[in-house]
Amino acid sequence: MIELDDQQQAARTWFEALRDRICAEFEAIEAEAGSKARFDYLAWDRHDPDGSPGGGGVRGVMKGKVFEKVGVNVSTVGGRFSEEFARTVHGAGEDPRFFATGISLVAHMANPHVPAVHMNTRFLRTTKSWFGGGADLNPPIPYEEDTADFHARLRAACAAHDQTYYGRFSKWAEDYFFIPHRGVHRGVGGIFYDHLECNAPGHGPTFEENFAFTRDVGEAFLDVFPRLVRRRMGMPFTETDRAVQLEWRGRYAEFNLIYDRGTLFGLKTGGNVDAILMSLPPLATWS
Repeated sequence: MIELDDQQQAARTWFEALRDRICAEFEAIEAEAGSKARFDYLAWDRHDPDGSPGGGGVRGVMKGKVFEKVGVNVSTVGGRFSEEFARTVHGAGEDPRFFATGISLVAHMANPHVPAVHMNTRFLRTTKSWFGGGADLNPPIPYEEDTADFHARLRAACAAHDQTYYGRFSKWAEDYFFIPHRGVHRGVGGIFYDHLECNAPGHGPTFEENFAFTRDVGEAFLDVFPRLVRRRMGMPFTETDRAVQLEWRGRYAEFNLIYDRGTLFGLKTGGNVDAILMSLPPLATWS
């Protein structure tokens, strides 16, 4: 087990507590639909290439009546990046030692009218310390009301900390969650932020300030997404709707396998492959 300082432990504790609350809410939605689906948890350990302990995590997956497949992962890992990968990571070029803790969630829904969603927040330390993350909505069949409510809740979370955050981070999400080889966005956006550096008091945002913002992003997600699920989960759908959903899922899979930073980070740092690839949909089609 890797040793954690107070900041690292605080971040880890929050991400794991958020996992517990999200999973409980998703199980409650399944129960409302008459399903007995529950999350199945698998703990995994990581080791550095020299065999020393490198932390680990827990993969949570549920397959139910409303959530066709939802994965909620938490991990806390540390050690040394490979020399090649270290050069690509903020603050690791001269010193490959790192620490990372976070939560990652992807939900693929049974009803095509219910939007799929992605949420991730994390705390990393190399020679620098920073938070990153965000949330984005991915509806196969978009509804303007859902998009507006999702963005409004994230906008409020951002505004409580910095009036520039929503404009900056929603644009970042728009640019990041784009599939260049298809020329399309993978969804209707949200927010995405990275390298939100933790500074000494008086020299910019501190750990406490960035941590508070990251917690509010998690709270915003837990508030708004279940409301959208409940709004749409009882709607009837057709075979045509399902076909649209499955083709859209193919685009989602392409993004996660080719461009997603979290996928690359997990694979390059020896994470659990099944946990890393839990983001992939259970079914998809390509024409």
